[in-house]
Order: sequence, then C-alpha cells, then structure tokens
Amino acid sequence: MLRIVSAGARLRAVQEPAADALGWTQEMRACVRAGRTRWVKQLDEATEWMVDNVETCAPTWPSAVLREMIGTYVAHARAVVISERGDNRKAELLTELTDPVWAVFGSRGWQRGPRLLPRSAQRLEATIATMAAETDRQLAASAPAS
Repeated sequence: MLRIVSAGARLRAVQEPAADALGWTQEMRACVRAGRTRWVKQLDEATEWMVDNVETCAPTWPSAVLREMIGTYVAHARAVVISERGDNRKAELLTELTDPVWAVFGSRGWQRGPRLLPRSAQRLEATIATMAAETDRQLAASAPAS
C-alpha cells in the first residue's frame, strides 16, 4: 500500500510539461516521461503482487469484515490500474482506495482499527461507487447511437 501511495503521489506531483513550455529541453522532457512511466509500472507491479498474494495474508485476518475489506481493496486497486483511465486519475483513485484501508491495516491501524473500521469501509465503498459511475459514463459515451 505504501508503494501505491508513494508512486501515485509522485505521478500526480510531476507532470509532463506542455510541448510549448519554455525552459524544457527534449532531454528534460524525456527524463520526466521516463520517471512517470516508471511510477506507472510501480503501480502495476504493486497491484499485481497484491492480487497474486492476497491469499497468503487475507485468511489470517481475524474477522470476515477485515477479509472482505482487503479483498475488495485489492480487486478494485488492480481494476484501476488495468483500466483505460489516465495515469493521473489512476493515481488519484488508488490513493482514495488506499487511504481508508491503510487506516485500518497500516501504521498503528490495529490500535485504532475497530474505531476507524466503519468510517473506513464507508470511504472505500464511496470510492468504488465513484469508479462505477465513471465507468458507466464512459460506456454510455462510447456506445453506438441507435
């Protein structure tokens, strides 16, 4: 989760300069483009790893609610990465998905988890609903006119 948040933050912070932006050489533009490509790859690798390894840790969580939360998170995080969304939007959605889950599972989450779980679950579901609405709009916009 930390890799997802870190790579996503770098992606959102470092934008490729416009073609007519002054003070940017082709080499500088290539370096920025290479960095962004690397960070997108890190998001891909991190979510791929989570999907491939979720079964090693999910069964150990002490409640069905926690197992469902991590399973839902992993599946939707991977779906974001393989979607056709732009890289910046992917990074935004991954951060929105990760923040509530990290609050429960991450840094000192177990100390605060029981108190944060209901609100975190609501935040996760709200982000998933946003993603579904975006997908519905994209599908409607690309549907052939009858």
